[in-house]
Amino acid sequence: MAEIKWFGHACFRLRSRDATILTDPAPRSLGYRIDRQRADIVTISHDHPGHTALDLISTQPKMVNGPGEYEMNDVFITGIRTYHDNARGAERGRNTAYLFELEDIVVCHLGDLGHILTSDQVESMSSADVLIVPVGGGPVLDAPRAVEVIGQLEPKVIIPMQFQTAYGDRERDPLERFLKEMGITEVTPRDKLVVRAADLGETAEVVVLEP
Repeated sequence: MAEIKWFGHACFRLRSRDATILTDPAPRSLGYRIDRQRADIVTISHDHPGHTALDLISTQPKMVNGPGEYEMNDVFITGIRTYHDNARGAERGRNTAYLFELEDIVVCHLGDLGHILTSDQVESMSSADVLIVPVGGGPVLDAPRAVEVIGQLEPKVIIPMQFQTAYGDRERDPLERFLKEMGITEVTPRDKLVVRAADLGETAEVVVLEP
């Protein structure tokens, strides 16, 4: 079981029976009202001010900030080298995507991915049940490329992030552009998602979370 809540930008809280994980803590200066959080583990996709607001965390968490395999609090985490651009990092640097094995669910958080995945990257991420993917364009995937990456990984649940909201990321594309690319006309945002392996269907579902 995994409980997933979005705080804005690339910042998510993932909870399982064993641990609370915070990804890419986003500063309040981005416009999102994020309260101080308790976390056992914090992951950083890349060293950028929009992803490293450690002052939001009231505990002393274990840190993961790069590729590799980690086991913390009975959670397995795999960091996979990717890039923030389509030029192997020459323009915006490196990025780490993370796989989290949370009980019977595998969640993949793509961070600030800026390119279509290689075959090796696809193989490394192919176990993902839930995919958290940037869709707003600019320095990250835009809607058409996000859909292409979704097609590469074939997750059961897709959670878009880093799109234009009333709070922040106003320079990004609106969510509707991604939904149109996915062939979805309407979706009701949720406060959080609780997902179990038994809940996963044969067809992929797009879940929109409210920041």
